[in-house]
Amino acid sequence: MSNQELELNITAASYRASWRDYLELCKPRVVALMLLCATVGMFLATESMISLDLLLFTNLGIALVAGSAASVNHIIDAQIDINMARTAQRPIAQGRVSRSSGIVFSAVIGVAGMSILVLFVNPLTAWLNLGSWIGYGIIYSAYLKRATPQNIVIGGLFGAAPPLFGWTAVTNQIDAGGLLLVMIIFTWTPPHFWALALDRKEEYAKVGIPMLPVTHGELITKYYILGYTFLLVGVTVIPFVIGMSGVVYLATALVLGTGFIGWSIRLFMGHKGAAIKTFRYSIFYLMMLFLGLLADHAYLVISSAAV
Repeated sequence: MSNQELELNITAASYRASWRDYLELCKPRVVALMLLCATVGMFLATESMISLDLLLFTNLGIALVAGSAASVNHIIDAQIDINMARTAQRPIAQGRVSRSSGIVFSAVIGVAGMSILVLFVNPLTAWLNLGSWIGYGIIYSAYLKRATPQNIVIGGLFGAAPPLFGWTAVTNQIDAGGLLLVMIIFTWTPPHFWALALDRKEEYAKVGIPMLPVTHGELITKYYILGYTFLLVGVTVIPFVIGMSGVVYLATALVLGTGFIGWSIRLFMGHKGAAIKTFRYSIFYLMMLFLGLLADHAYLVISSAAV
């Protein structure tokens, strides 16, 4: 489909937009995982109780800014999305939401999110969210994605920041603990996304996106995934080594990491369907890893209070 055809499709069908279409623009499942990581960052930043209003305003602000960046990604990638099976039904690609409506929606929720963070959280957290918005919505979506097979490695930094947002919301400063949480997600992102890229290699090649399997082949990509997975397990042990977390988290990290390595080996060995299964496991892995961090923190706090 040409750009002109896409624009005509968008103009003709935009009136069919519903609230579900606008919600889909925000990539709610991705944002939900981001909010989990941000919430864990908040709790790990302090041994004190977090006020309900700070928890609410922080997550609401982060969700709105992240949803705004996701909407920009939909707008920029509309021509790509319509030609890929995984994304062909997205609202802007299908014309259920026009580009102009998407831009207005992104601007409104983005400004609302930034305002909430500035007024009810702190300016540092707001500026960090703005930096992530620019990084993902503009730098990655408009340039990096199309420029280099290392797109997801470089761009992964922008998506790895949510736990730092939570951390700074509580402390109003950038500390090593918050950066370590960022490092975990930053290391997790390449094997997570390259597994999907392997499963969708032909589609990425069709639309001219230089994902690693397209530019360097499947075998090289599998080596990278395996290497990053081992690196990830090593990084996830650091919180225990430095005394930031305890044995509950360590056990969680090692069990989950063993599972991730197992899937990476299956993928490397060419097991049928291993790419998409590795991708799905990686989502489960990150969710459970951060829940393990939260459970461990709660256990340590309760144990300290009981002594």
